[in-house]
Amino acid sequence: MMNMWFKNTAFVMVFTFLSCGNGKTQVNNTSKASENENVKTTQSTTTRSPQRGLSVTVGANQFEEYLPLLKDKKVAIVGNQTSIVFKNSGYVHLVDTLLSKGVTITKVFAPEHGFRGQADAGEKVNDSKDTKTGLPIISLYGNNKKPSVEQLNNVDVIVFDIQDVGARFYTYISTLHYIMEACAEQGKPLIVLDRPNPNGHYADGPLLDQKHSSFVGMHPVPVVHGMTIGEYAQMISGEGWLDTPKKTDLTVIPVKNYNKSMPYSLPIKPSPNLPNSTAVNLYPTLCFFEGTNVNAGRGTNKQFQVFGSPYLNPEIYNFKYTPKANEGSKYPKHLGELCYGFDLSENNKRFTELHLEILISAYNNTANKAEFFNSFFTKLAGTTILQEQIESGLTAEEISETWQEGLKIYNQVRTAYELYKR
Repeated sequence: MMNMWFKNTAFVMVFTFLSCGNGKTQVNNTSKASENENVKTTQSTTTRSPQRGLSVTVGANQFEEYLPLLKDKKVAIVGNQTSIVFKNSGYVHLVDTLLSKGVTITKVFAPEHGFRGQADAGEKVNDSKDTKTGLPIISLYGNNKKPSVEQLNNVDVIVFDIQDVGARFYTYISTLHYIMEACAEQGKPLIVLDRPNPNGHYADGPLLDQKHSSFVGMHPVPVVHGMTIGEYAQMISGEGWLDTPKKTDLTVIPVKNYNKSMPYSLPIKPSPNLPNSTAVNLYPTLCFFEGTNVNAGRGTNKQFQVFGSPYLNPEIYNFKYTPKANEGSKYPKHLGELCYGFDLSENNKRFTELHLEILISAYNNTANKAEFFNSFFTKLAGTTILQEQIESGLTAEEISETWQEGLKIYNQVRTAYELYKR
């Protein structure tokens, strides 16, 4: 009885904490321009913080900065449904916009989830043609992660424009890595049109151990890396993470009137299972459940906002749902099974750290701890240590403390590549 009381008390404390706004203090560092001679930005100084009356302007909207670089060139776009140009009302896809401006686009490369962003996580996406423009679409997910010489033989320059959410296991930064590697090897210039990172206001989690490098974690960065995709491209190049001695001819078009302390809501969902700002906010924490027997909301309309499994204690986890096949999740975990869990969709706290309390509480209250984790957890964590720490009974605070030295070093390293104030 005492044990059940303790578990219930711990569970209530976890979710009371989420509504209280407690989090880590962020260091307010002024960013530096990149020192890598192969990396260019279109402004010589750090982007200013937003001022009253100034709106955030993403890289794609700054035609004056990059259209001259595309003049009389054969262009390939690396993009998806988030590659948009904002108008006074609404937005238009980057491909449609550039074609209307006379840019010669020869093909489109698409990341995980495809060009229109409708494929399941991990689902094979075949090469195809865009029904609107007739352009060939080449998938960069599955066996073909890096453009071949043949695929780039009629391309003079590549434009990369994809919205990231700031988590190491979100695979768009892995696609960026392979694009940069292909450009370096084949001597093709790369232009990255930068966008705000909705989780760019903090960095947290264990640094990846290179022994566990995979497509869901390629680089020695924390789980939440705190970089925009343009900054991250500069770091890939500057830290020599490409598997080639050659450097990428990289140009980043920074976001105007932006700093990373700003809340930023995405105008379009970046992937099928991140439907809103709440899901994006919770994703770095709840994605760890993908490496367990707990469903993280796939197969519901609250993806990465609820979690549950048939094995969690229903006396503690009293929210119930049954995952069903839907867009972006044809075969969700525990399909058709009643799951017990918790609904975080009303959480309005902006996370400033990973909340391992949620994961630890689920582990402590599952029916069979030996079956809680699966092999994918190590890939997500980037290390075997996190699972061992949870299994040994360490608290979230004790685990977080073991990351701090690595985070301190990482934060010093990334300063050289930052374009925006924290």
